[in-house]
Amino acid sequence: MSAAQPQPPARTQPRHQPQSRPIRLGPRSIAALVLVSAVGVASLGWPFLSPPTSQVSAHAQDAPWLFTCLLLLLVAVVAATISESGLGPKAVAMLGVLAATGAALRPLGAGTAGIEPMFFLMVLSGRVLGPGFGFVLGAVTMFASSLLTGGVGPWMPFQMLSMGWFTMGAGLLPGPDRLRGRGELLLLAGYGFLAAFAYGTAMNMQGWPFLPADTSHISFAPNLDPLANLARFVAYCLATSLGWDLGRAIVTVVLTLTLGPAILRALRRATRRAAFESPVTFDTPAR
Repeated sequence: MSAAQPQPPARTQPRHQPQSRPIRLGPRSIAALVLVSAVGVASLGWPFLSPPTSQVSAHAQDAPWLFTCLLLLLVAVVAATISESGLGPKAVAMLGVLAATGAALRPLGAGTAGIEPMFFLMVLSGRVLGPGFGFVLGAVTMFASSLLTGGVGPWMPFQMLSMGWFTMGAGLLPGPDRLRGRGELLLLAGYGFLAAFAYGTAMNMQGWPFLPADTSHISFAPNLDPLANLARFVAYCLATSLGWDLGRAIVTVVLTLTLGPAILRALRRATRRAAFESPVTFDTPAR
């Protein structure tokens, strides 16, 4: 009888290593994010939540300013809370580079049919670096770009919050450690398309109550019920910003599909080399 031939070892499929994250959200950070998001939703949606007899509607001209001041403070508190949860020097360096790049990209298409190339960079960065880092990056990038372009006003806190949501949402998409290739690009492009419209809608909700009442059939009217104001808001979006939001969405999709593979590889290579979970140490010089 012939001896049994040894069987070759079974091949194992390569597995993607879990992606390094510069920020691991803890309970305090998650609670702060939930709080600021709840206040942000209330700050944006109060015209559709308060009846004509409420005190908020009675002070309709003052409410947007009060919400603006409150939201600015809360966004700052959330950014500080997340930073305390583990934003080390290497993560701060990457945050500075990406925020500066995003702030520099924004003026390239400002004022031209929604051509805003910074949005695709926020999608890719949030995907690779996670939701916690994504929220801070989105808020800081929008703050820096507002200072760079002179776009400082009551809309700025809402821009910071909306961009924080936008970038954080990319970090919450499924399959961050497994999905690669064309499937991932299509997922990111689809998210960027929808989120670009969501960002524009949020900013419309911020600016719409500032319109003088009774100046047109699409302005906010405190004496009307929420459903009537909702119909006016939809008409306002269709009349004023649909083309802009569509341009932003198309640019985000095109740049994600064309430049996405190279930038995703670069970001992932940078995060692997940074090894955010490893502490920074300094060698004692030899005497």
